Amino acid sequence: MILNQLTKVDILAVGVHPDDVELSCSGTLLHHIKMGKTVGLLDLTRGELGTRGSAEIRDAEARSAAEIMGAKFRKNLEFADGFFEYTKENVLKIAAAVRSCQPEIVLANALSDRHPDHGRAAKLVAEACFYSGLQKIITYGEDGAIQDRWRPAAVYHYIQDHNLEPDFVVDITPYIDRKMELILAFRSQFYAPDAPEYSNELQSPISGQDFLQFLKAKAATYGRPAGFEFGEGFNVNRTIGVRSFFDLC
Repeated sequence: MILNQLTKVDILAVGVHPDDVELSCSGTLLHHIKMGKTVGLLDLTRGELGTRGSAEIRDAEARSAAEIMGAKFRKNLEFADGFFEYTKENVLKIAAAVRSCQPEIVLANALSDRHPDHGRAAKLVAEACFYSGLQKIITYGEDGAIQDRWRPAAVYHYIQDHNLEPDFVVDITPYIDRKMELILAFRSQFYAPDAPEYSNELQSPISGQDFLQFLKAKAATYGRPAGFEFGEGFNVNRTIGVRSFFDLC
């Protein structure tokens, strides 16, 4: 796994905070890595406003999670947690990242959610993916060269805290235990009785054992209607077309 160096991948998973990807779509990513697809991770902020831990601790946890997952790279754009805005500068930073790694699919934050950063990031990423395909939008790669335009084939929004109605569900049944392992790489954020160094930190809505139980129950809730034991739900802002009914079987 390469830290902070973008390379060509099939899927780019973007999270506004470190651990967003692990919490919401890591089972799907593990499934596609098993299929032979390549995955890159892009965090927009360092999560410095989080109740527990610190930006430096979360940097190390994010690196560990990416290595366990088998991601090709993990990069952080270091936007301001909680206060990043929809600006030309931020759109172009994301567009440049998309052009650098040329993914076919981009996964982004939930369209709306409890945390206001999530919906704001969803809009920012989706629109940056559109603008990255425009010839007259100029961005520069890490080598300083003008980049070629690139537009992903699809942007899908993973579902987070709010129980949104999914447009489709991915079967993650074989990967549920590894998904939980990835989540627990963020020891400062979640229930980790073997990490006494965080026992005196303030409790948060996600730091108790009940939150881990909730995550597994939520995966079961999304999976069951689709015929899976565990699933991850996604939304899409476009019509999904198929060439045959049998593509939906």
